[in-house]
Amino acid sequence: MSRQRIVVTTVVAIVAFVSGGWLMQRQGGGGPSDQSVYQQARLFDDVLSHVSDYYVDSLDERQLYRMAIDGMLRELRDPYTSFLDGRELRSLTEQTTGNYGGVGLQIEVRDGAIVVVAPLPETPAERAGIRTGDRILFVNDSATSHYNQDQAVRALRGPAGSEVALKIERSGVQELIAYHLTRAVIHSRAVRLATMLDNNVGYVELAGFSEATARELTAAIDSLRTAGMKSLVLDLRFNPGGLLEEGIQVSDLFLDPGQLIVSTRGRAQGATRSYSDRAPQRYPNLPLVVLVNGATASASEIVAGALQDHDRAVIVGTTSFGKGLVQSVFTLSNAASLKMTTSKWYTPSGRSIQRSFRQADDRDPDEEANRPDSMARDTFHTDRGRPIKGGGGIAPDVVVRVDSAEIAVRNRLQAALGKNVPKYFDAMAAFALEPSRHQTVTSPMFQVTPTMRGEFFTLLRQRGVSLDQQTIDQTWSFIEKQLAGQTARFVFGRAGEVRRQSVDDPVLAAAARLAARAHTPAELFTLAAESLPANSARP
Repeated sequence: MSRQRIVVTTVVAIVAFVSGGWLMQRQGGGGPSDQSVYQQARLFDDVLSHVSDYYVDSLDERQLYRMAIDGMLRELRDPYTSFLDGRELRSLTEQTTGNYGGVGLQIEVRDGAIVVVAPLPETPAERAGIRTGDRILFVNDSATSHYNQDQAVRALRGPAGSEVALKIERSGVQELIAYHLTRAVIHSRAVRLATMLDNNVGYVELAGFSEATARELTAAIDSLRTAGMKSLVLDLRFNPGGLLEEGIQVSDLFLDPGQLIVSTRGRAQGATRSYSDRAPQRYPNLPLVVLVNGATASASEIVAGALQDHDRAVIVGTTSFGKGLVQSVFTLSNAASLKMTTSKWYTPSGRSIQRSFRQADDRDPDEEANRPDSMARDTFHTDRGRPIKGGGGIAPDVVVRVDSAEIAVRNRLQAALGKNVPKYFDAMAAFALEPSRHQTVTSPMFQVTPTMRGEFFTLLRQRGVSLDQQTIDQTWSFIEKQLAGQTARFVFGRAGEVRRQSVDDPVLAAAARLAARAHTPAELFTLAAESLPANSARP
């Protein structure tokens, strides 16, 4: 069946809008049911008129209609269905296209300033010479000392062609450096990182599914193969999804012609469809490991589910988010739109992975992964007959959980810091930037020395934060990992941080070990089965 592009987007529940839209179409016919609907419409108009005229507080009728819109869709109890005004629609468009107007900077708000993590390649910021570690103190003569992350992003973004003035503090330069930049269309790449790990293992981090995801992923894998990659780890952790079509095209890269990728079922015309692979798979002999966790959602779950059902990839990590619904975007009057759930989707084996909305609310991916699964799940089977479970997300083939002891240490540290958590991360950023100035760190795998430990706690005390010795002793291993990862990121970029994580992150470390030993996809599955504890039940 031909695949025509449809305006469909899937978005993770924890970032979905909660407002809604209200539509009513009055049709003729004169039958009893039509008369009943007409009477209900008259009743609504009467209620609205009385509230407008007699409610104790004065309310604009436009406000009342918007409240009715929001209220009606709220009663659907579907966090993915929402009414989008112009600003919200622009935000959704940025997510699905990956394009926005800006200067091209990765930033973090730290220590009362906007800190540059990195300028993006071929952007106004890079061409102007802005560097990692620069501190943006003023944007258009407005001091940034009070900005939070959202305010900082909004200040730097704007229509392509508009101008923005920055004043930057740089280490070793006494005076502030003034920059006048012209914003451009910036493409936020879906492939956040493509790099080589040890033992010819390639690593690709996929951040979302926007319009160019399949094309970017193809280019990244081809580049890694040229560099000598023998196996691939595809990281879909914390990937909130995006366009259904891009999830299909990414799956298409690894499957054979005719293999089903996903099917959708809904009431509306065209909502019930099946999508199958059309082209020969591009990487038939490449062992593939896919990483998932509790924040892997929607289109990323379509990819993981299709590759799992067809025994094409070993899934490693913890159970994914569980978003098995598809939304369509409808253009309305007054420059508004309605994003509405129109169908459910199913993996090739027939699984629905939809988790109940109550279960999906406010989950910590690490803590959720260590809770026992109490759901009653139906059993399905892969092409090779391996049992897999439906409902509540994609259950991995190899479960690697975050150590519960480490979660306890993290929570203890957070409780000890209390309201000083932002100051803690400010101190960490200051620590991480210092080695890059003095070039004291020469490898991402550097050791955090006792001297470095002392420097960090000095930075904490300078910010008015003190931890008792018992807390320091009990949480130091966790703090050390954070310090090492942050420093590797600022000194060597995201590739250096991932290189460090290939040792410190248990999920990535387990995946890299599997991928390094496998010479073929079939051998990868044998190794994955051997890695499971004896007599263990599959999740």
